[in-house]
Amino acid sequence: MLSMESSLPIRVTASGDPVPAERLAEILADPGFGRYFTDHMFTAEWTPERGWHEARITPYGPLVLDPATAVLHYAQEIFEGMKAYRHADGSIWTFRPEENAARMVRSARRLALPVLPVEDFVASVDATVRVDQRWVPEPAGEKSLYLRPFMFASESFLGVRPAQHVTYMVICSPAGAYFARGVHPVSLWLSETYTRAGRGGMGAAKTGGNYASSLVAQQEAIEEGCDQVVFLDSAEGRYVEELGGMNLYFVQADGTVVTPKTSGTILEGITRSSIIELCGKLGHPVEERAVDIDEWRDGVSSGRIAEVFACGTAAVVTPVGTLRWRGGEVGDGTTTGPVTQQVRTALVDIQYGRAEDTFGWMHRVV
Repeated sequence: MLSMESSLPIRVTASGDPVPAERLAEILADPGFGRYFTDHMFTAEWTPERGWHEARITPYGPLVLDPATAVLHYAQEIFEGMKAYRHADGSIWTFRPEENAARMVRSARRLALPVLPVEDFVASVDATVRVDQRWVPEPAGEKSLYLRPFMFASESFLGVRPAQHVTYMVICSPAGAYFARGVHPVSLWLSETYTRAGRGGMGAAKTGGNYASSLVAQQEAIEEGCDQVVFLDSAEGRYVEELGGMNLYFVQADGTVVTPKTSGTILEGITRSSIIELCGKLGHPVEERAVDIDEWRDGVSSGRIAEVFACGTAAVVTPVGTLRWRGGEVGDGTTTGPVTQQVRTALVDIQYGRAEDTFGWMHRVV
């Protein structure tokens, strides 16, 4: 279990108007995703002179921003996505929070933002979850509390330079199962017009700009009747990178698994790295390497690739049923393969406390 001490004192001001218990029960019965928010939020601020300071938990509410706030003009912003899980005994846990903290450190350095120490990140998330623990749903139906730590340039200044005032926050939102009607394969549209990131760009950082740039491609995917978009590399337009917000895996006919190597252009997902470890333990060695789009198309057609799945915080593991592009498609679109199901079940069971956490991934909050 993770154990670390934060030196950042946190002041708590409880909400005088929390959501009534009856209304909360209605919300938790059908939370959806990103629709409702808990009673409180965490905030801390940074300046060069004082470092991180004024750490506080206050009632959830709107922000007041000057029209010249730097993030609105130069997109100097990063964020993380993670979940809190209630176990059958009522305890509450997060999954590898120190890895989210470490990735935020890498993202901060890439976007010239101040580094929030790992222990302070974990402490901020823990404190927010403890204050709003009644918002963590019961585990039935894969419900959880989604956690969104984020950092942005909050200085009011229009010059192009790193901000001298930065705000870090944590907000929380109860989340239902990603697949409301059970896990089912998704269809992917191959974008041959847009790329997600280039060499030396921000592909490995979790920043809003990466998601903003993916929206038009996602729009195109939906217009083509697909659920998600998949991107190729920007240099040659040949190598598979990732979806708009998920990493990819290819299960070979012999049970081995291949995933595209990150190379600085692909987000190093926490779920991605966990699956690499988990697959090895389940007897499916993982190879990280470049995957040519023709290898995917030909492999599915010939049977060399038996299954394809994607992974991310929200969906955990998502089977891929069909890949489409202008002029063709592969995949029957209907099957969740046995390896995909095995990996998904093993990971979710660890997160919800139904299986022993032999990796030491889970962190107890309450």
